Amino acid sequence: MKLRDRVAVVTGGGRGIGGAIASALAAEGAAVAVWDLDGSAAAGVAKRLAAEHGGRTAGVAVDVSDAASVDRAVEATEAELGPIEVLVNNAGIDVIGPFLDSDPASWDRIIDVNLKGPLTTCYRIVPDMTDRGYGRVVNLGSDAGKVGSSGEAVYSATKGGVIAFTKTLAREVAAKGVTVNCVCPGPTDTALLHQVAEVSQKLYDSLARAIPLKRIAQPTDIAPAVVFLASDDAAYVTGQALSVSGGLTMC
Repeated sequence: MKLRDRVAVVTGGGRGIGGAIASALAAEGAAVAVWDLDGSAAAGVAKRLAAEHGGRTAGVAVDVSDAASVDRAVEATEAELGPIEVLVNNAGIDVIGPFLDSDPASWDRIIDVNLKGPLTTCYRIVPDMTDRGYGRVVNLGSDAGKVGSSGEAVYSATKGGVIAFTKTLAREVAAKGVTVNCVCPGPTDTALLHQVAEVSQKLYDSLARAIPLKRIAQPTDIAPAVVFLASDDAAYVTGQALSVSGGLTMC
């Protein structure tokens, strides 16, 4: 098992890509803390993972945009599972629609969760990793952060920020034994993508047609890349933004 006895946190782990990542980490032997704004969803996934994989799990309610909430989540996780060695920043939200028609009030929440969330969790957790001389951080970006995405201007901006933050933090902590990488999904079958179809079926269909592999990703297509970057197989990989998008973005 690639991650036997490693303690991992997955934010936004209560569903979708985060749930698939939590399951994949548990299958590789990690003790997994499922963090989610929806505490009952987090607890449900944690219970299922323990039943399926036999490992230690915890379900923790947390708002990643709130530093005090993150502090409490770290304390609860480490009291139950031990020091956090793997941090997967997956939590994210979006509001679909043309930027010029958007409500500025929605911008702050998207920025708070998608960009400030990873900043906040890393600020709290990574210093302990550097003190111990070991850590793996995997941030979930998006191909939208590399090339943009119609109807997702603010989301794309936050994901571009996540990619830049990943590269910068990777440079700063590499000598301390901590790697920081980014996985950038393309269109994936999640509640977020369903928003696109609700706003414009034509846009959704055009996304699917544009993918060279000719299908929308499933969350389980994204999880193996995260497992790789969280494992010692990727010990010499840091500061990278890996697209997992069926070839939609080749850069």
